[in-house]
Amino acid sequence: MSTPSHTLPQAPQGFLRKWVFSTDHKVIGLQYMFTSLLFLLLGGSLAMLIRWQLGFPGKALSFMGTLAPTGMPAGHMLPDFYHMLFTMHATIMIFFAVIPLLMGGFGNYVLPLMIGAEDMAFPRLNMMSYWTYFVSGVVILTSFFITSGAAKSGWFAYAPLSVVDATGQTYWIISLIIIGASSIMGSINFITTVLNLRAPGMTMFRMPMTVWAIFITSILLLLALPSLTVAVACLLMDRVAGTSFFMPAGLIINGSTLDRSGGQPLLWQHLFWFFGHPEVYIVIMPAMGIISDLISTFSRRPLFGYKAMVYSLLGIAGLSFVVWGHHMFVSGMNPTLGTTFMMSTMVIAVPSAIKTFNWLGTMWRGSIRFRAPMWCAVGFISMFIIGGLTGVFLAATPVDVYVHNTYFVIGHFHFMMVGGALFGIFGGLYYWFPKMFGRMMNDKIGSLHVILTFIFFNLVMYPMFVLGLAGEPRRLFDVAVYPTLAAMQPIRTFMSVNAFLLFGTQILFVVNFFWSMFKGAKAPNNPWEANSLEWTTTSPPPFYNYETVPTVYHGPYEYSIPNHRTDWQPQNQS
Repeated sequence: MSTPSHTLPQAPQGFLRKWVFSTDHKVIGLQYMFTSLLFLLLGGSLAMLIRWQLGFPGKALSFMGTLAPTGMPAGHMLPDFYHMLFTMHATIMIFFAVIPLLMGGFGNYVLPLMIGAEDMAFPRLNMMSYWTYFVSGVVILTSFFITSGAAKSGWFAYAPLSVVDATGQTYWIISLIIIGASSIMGSINFITTVLNLRAPGMTMFRMPMTVWAIFITSILLLLALPSLTVAVACLLMDRVAGTSFFMPAGLIINGSTLDRSGGQPLLWQHLFWFFGHPEVYIVIMPAMGIISDLISTFSRRPLFGYKAMVYSLLGIAGLSFVVWGHHMFVSGMNPTLGTTFMMSTMVIAVPSAIKTFNWLGTMWRGSIRFRAPMWCAVGFISMFIIGGLTGVFLAATPVDVYVHNTYFVIGHFHFMMVGGALFGIFGGLYYWFPKMFGRMMNDKIGSLHVILTFIFFNLVMYPMFVLGLAGEPRRLFDVAVYPTLAAMQPIRTFMSVNAFLLFGTQILFVVNFFWSMFKGAKAPNNPWEANSLEWTTTSPPPFYNYETVPTVYHGPYEYSIPNHRTDWQPQNQS
């Protein structure tokens, strides 16, 4: 098969066109990556303030008396400030850090390279998606500086509190509407790129799992985001236009009865969680794809059950739309309907288990190379198993009624959404750093960072299951109001100390990242001896990605082929 002709495009000239308002998918991917990493730092910093209050209640944090004199006068935290912290921590981590980093950062940078495309299908739309995301970030950050402070109603913004709360909730709503538009633009671009711009020979079942995961996640976003967008638009009208979508009649606030015609607060929960549970998989599925590629590459074995992995991703995506009710078991739901949601939630564990066993099957008897990306993959599997098994408890209605709104839910949520996504993010950064910057990160420092992160993360999150089973409520500013729970303060202090150590461990990553960017060893084009197409071009790739359009002859996981001269075979080699 002859190689198609290829006219090389010219790189844009000038700083603004090249690095700011760029239409190059690689530059946009880096813009997403650095912006979302800053939001990740901010979200983590808010978490440290939360852990300070929980671990050392009543103790002053002197420098915060200067930074937040109204929320922490003389360094002592006020309840409203605490409520703002956990609301904005979750909002920033989910909407502005993890999803943009996995989809906007890795998706933009590596997806066109992995399918042999020159760029995304709609380069200008791609640029608009980043700058729309940037504007939404500015709006959410602005809410910190208004007189009433940022939103305080939780990241799920349950009505009617989110309607009547006189804080920056309106900024929160507007920001989510804007970032929703950004996500829809990005999703349309990813889907079109995968369907139309694959290199010759790159059939759907020759795509790497990272591409499959981003493709399916984009479909999830397109189907789930309208529910959230409609919900927050109605919430905005309830706040500023006096409508009653979520406001019940006769609600009394500060001794006055509100003049509302009568809406349904539970309607908000249905609309939000119809988006909210697919959103869990929107976060974790790109990480699943990345980890699949890492495990195959560093185990030097073909990915076990490739098609089963693809179908399990599709199964998870489909089932994620029929499980939202398990967030509402305590809302007075009809028992028959509750049983339906319980069974569908149990069923979604099946495709998740398929993926786990296939990852372990890939590693079994492999020639494993324990480099930093592989440590991330092992950590991800551990986090995913713990998160998945604890999710089975929450899927069972009788158990969930007992532990709902306790720290058991917080522990499960963080093992899945933070542990899973975080190790996927670090794995992708260590893996594709040579391709992005043409230099290698220090592997010993990287491995130490991942191992310490794994240890401290478990020491922070695992005791949450103990607290939850003991009945400790989530979102509680001062646990001392419950004398039976006050005796467990040493556990909370232990968690907080390890949280600070976890946060401090990330200094290893930051130093390694920026030092390697400028001083790291020069990276070869294919330092990991991997098969997918991005490793067949230069590090970093040129503006046009490939001098000649690659032709694909087989799948991306051809490792340890019998009687082959090497233990890998790039996709563009017949």
